[in-house]
Amino acid sequence: MKKPIIYNPVIKKPGRIPLILVGFLIIMGIGLLTFRPVPILPENALVVFKGKVVEIYEGGVNDVNFKIEGRDELFYINRGLEKGLNLQELKAQLINQKITVKYPDHWTLLNFNKRNIHISKIEYLGETLFTEVN
Repeated sequence: MKKPIIYNPVIKKPGRIPLILVGFLIIMGIGLLTFRPVPILPENALVVFKGKVVEIYEGGVNDVNFKIEGRDELFYINRGLEKGLNLQELKAQLINQKITVKYPDHWTLLNFNKRNIHISKIEYLGETLFTEVN
């Protein structure tokens, strides 16, 4: 014969509020990792890369995208057209030319493999063509 289950008010099951709170904190943490902004770093903290431009085109919302020879990554200037850059002038000046790109080493869940690289500074022949560095 089985013993009857006796209710013990001292031993409580976990309530719904702690589970909801834990779930909310997990969702907020994922949101922060996913949508954190690209940092604006000092120039000495940026990654430097030199490469030959093979294509320049508009992408996203007024972004200027650069395809660099031998690289699978997409280099882009966020809202570059809104910041005064002219796509036709950039194409005329930079296609098949070597440029220096400086960018922050930045990771998010949306870009976990770092295939989209946010450009902080572009230099061509020692001249700064674009910068958002302080």
